[in-house]
Amino acid sequence: FFLGMEKLVVCPYKRPNALYRLICFPWAGGGTSQLAQWGKLFSSSVEVSSVRLPGRESRRKEPFAKDMATVVNEITSALLKELQEKPFAFFGHSFGSYISFAVALHLKEKYGLEPFHLFLSGAHAPHSEAFLPIKTVSISDTKDEDILKYIEILGGTPSELLQSEDIKQQLILTFREDLRVLQTLSFEKAERNIPFSCDITCFNGSEDKSHDVKAWHDLTSGDISFYELPGGHFYLLEPSNEIFLTKHITKCIENAGL
Repeated sequence: FFLGMEKLVVCPYKRPNALYRLICFPWAGGGTSQLAQWGKLFSSSVEVSSVRLPGRESRRKEPFAKDMATVVNEITSALLKELQEKPFAFFGHSFGSYISFAVALHLKEKYGLEPFHLFLSGAHAPHSEAFLPIKTVSISDTKDEDILKYIEILGGTPSELLQSEDIKQQLILTFREDLRVLQTLSFEKAERNIPFSCDITCFNGSEDKSHDVKAWHDLTSGDISFYELPGGHFYLLEPSNEIFLTKHITKCIENAGL
């Protein structure tokens, strides 16, 4: 069990005495390097960790997850004990937002556990019309060079990495597989059923395409707020935005009054 945890969760700045946990979920094709480093930007009251999916970094030899349910079950079983011990919040960017949502939903429905705050970045609400095109794009028909072009347009991948054929192929493969997982996310919002009661904060880059974030309103009875930060899809990698995000998340955590 402990090994499962170490494999799946990366926490370079361990804080066993922290009052809160912030679990981060990376973007499609992404690993844990950036978000796990957020640990050093938070005060000692918050322990930050990042989720690592199979098929990348130290799990590169493992087969990719085949669907969202597999991802959710693996994350939940590795984290459940930890999440029952102290209050936790989730931060997800893009693909990571959808995973954090799916994990939160599973925890709520199955264990009555809920993050006290969901921080979502660069993502549509999963039941909105805007999410449908993502679900219908045919991945198997998409050429490698089109995926690469898309990755380049999104940004977030240092261009020197794309010079290496090996890294480039691995990135295209990982992105493709992550997209495949994302397409298996099925969430139908039932009438009058509001799944969450936690607060939700949505972030977006000002130059990124606009996301249907308003629809997140339907998913919680808690407060919801929206922030637009300068930059494109990977606005969160800009040091000034990173400082804003970590300060803002800290403020939300401290004001939660848990």
